[in-house]
Amino acid sequence: MLPVVHGEMRFQQSIWLKMRRFLQSWVINTFAVLVAVALLRGIRYDTLLDLFLASLLLGVLNAFVRPLLRFLAWPLLYFTLGLFVFVINALLLYFVGWLLPGFHVAGFWWAFLGALIISIASLILNVLTGPDRFRVVIRHQRRPPDSDRDGGSGPVIDV
Repeated sequence: MLPVVHGEMRFQQSIWLKMRRFLQSWVINTFAVLVAVALLRGIRYDTLLDLFLASLLLGVLNAFVRPLLRFLAWPLLYFTLGLFVFVINALLLYFVGWLLPGFHVAGFWWAFLGALIISIASLILNVLTGPDRFRVVIRHQRRPPDSDRDGGSGPVIDV
């Protein structure tokens, strides 16, 4: 029996952690797509397997295609102050509906609304259950009486 090298153990833990994060992200993405399907009549799926495949494909597209689209569309992102990212998300969701026969998106505006709902639901779920939990602390610091006009120290928000 060969001794386990410390670096090898760390590598195995790293793979397990990445796999856990991937599965957690997939479950959150699936739930977010399910919320969009429940709220919008223009997005639907045939079977539960189609829902899982659609969320998996959407996750893969977000990981690999979305950064390329954002790079190519950076002038539009710049001039729209980042709001064009919603159009990119809608195009990716619409593309998932086009690729998978069991997942249906009725049109671009349904995809736009669906992408908006998926983004909000994913954000909320990631904040609540994400691997990188954070907390918001709001502190109010009192000013010394002699520093009325020095630019002051008002409320401080640490994230």
